Amino acid sequence: MKTRKNVKPTHYINYVVITVAAIVLGILSLVGALPASYQIILENIAIAITLAVSLSMVVGFLGELSLGHAGFMCVGAYLGGKVVYVLSPSIGEIPALLLGFVVGGILAAICGIIIGLPALRLRGDYLAIVTLAFGEIVWSLFMNSSEESFGGALGMPTVRIDKDYLFIIALVVVLICLAVTQNLIRSKHGRAITSIRDNEIAAKATGINVTKYKLAVFAISAFFAGVAGVLLASSNYTVQSQKFNYNYSIEILVMVVLGGMGNINGSIIAAALITFLDIKLQTVLTGELAVMQDLVYALILIVIVIYNNAPGLKAFREKYNFKNLLAKVIKDKNDPSHARDDEAKWDRVPTKIQMDEVLSVDVQVKSPYTPDKAEKGDN
Repeated sequence: MKTRKNVKPTHYINYVVITVAAIVLGILSLVGALPASYQIILENIAIAITLAVSLSMVVGFLGELSLGHAGFMCVGAYLGGKVVYVLSPSIGEIPALLLGFVVGGILAAICGIIIGLPALRLRGDYLAIVTLAFGEIVWSLFMNSSEESFGGALGMPTVRIDKDYLFIIALVVVLICLAVTQNLIRSKHGRAITSIRDNEIAAKATGINVTKYKLAVFAISAFFAGVAGVLLASSNYTVQSQKFNYNYSIEILVMVVLGGMGNINGSIIAAALITFLDIKLQTVLTGELAVMQDLVYALILIVIVIYNNAPGLKAFREKYNFKNLLAKVIKDKNDPSHARDDEAKWDRVPTKIQMDEVLSVDVQVKSPYTPDKAEKGDN
């Protein structure tokens, strides 16, 4: 049986953290020790992480700028949420939710393939405009729908899944999204995707099927965005199309950019941090201070961006980043900087030769050149 040499324990630290969090928080929720407000925060954090990781595939690894991620989420929220709403009275909430994941994710993936087709010829700002237009068209269509179909401007009614275990399901979805994304990126297909990002012409010259990989990445990314939309619909009693506008797509993109382009763990941390700050600001700044929510939120984002990108803070970031702090806690035995002097007292080690004795060795050097042979050779 062959083992992979590139596997490192740090590759699985995000799985461990999320799994432990799901188990511990799930137990606290089942025994009634976890407040409902924290359950709602965990639901929103899990949804944000799924969105950030899925968008990171397109923006961070494929190198394409997409501003329509909220549109894929809108498709999943409405179509998958409709399935849950219709089927839950007959088959139960959990089976209906799982079926909603499949329907919402697949339909969003189909939309991702449709959007991925222009990506074959468009790049940069032009592709961003196309994806932006897609997102605006999608939520406008649902907003102008009839009340009998998708609720129209008032929103579509949905089934609110029990808060005691919905966040656990959401964290499981995060684990699945991480497993698919990381295993794809660390495979030969992931190397092909990143080569397209680095130099598409060189990737084509080496025989990489650029069309196939672009469509695959857009489809997988849109699938998980659709699943996140189903989760969002199931965490509310209604879903409104205005939620999935241009600003929401920008918010998801900010999570990816703050976490670092192509950095999955960074996207997870940024998504959790931004979501937590947004919810806390809404609860703290109330009444007359409610007008300060967007201002304070923007200032916090500006501070984070400056900290992550300012050249003057580079030395501070490298010294006090999480990796270095973790290395100080968990010391590597093979690291030469952690080597210690031998505790043995060398002045008490017995030897056969006294250290103060003078040793003499007769050395005779035989040279291959002798004057006699040289003279005979010259004659």
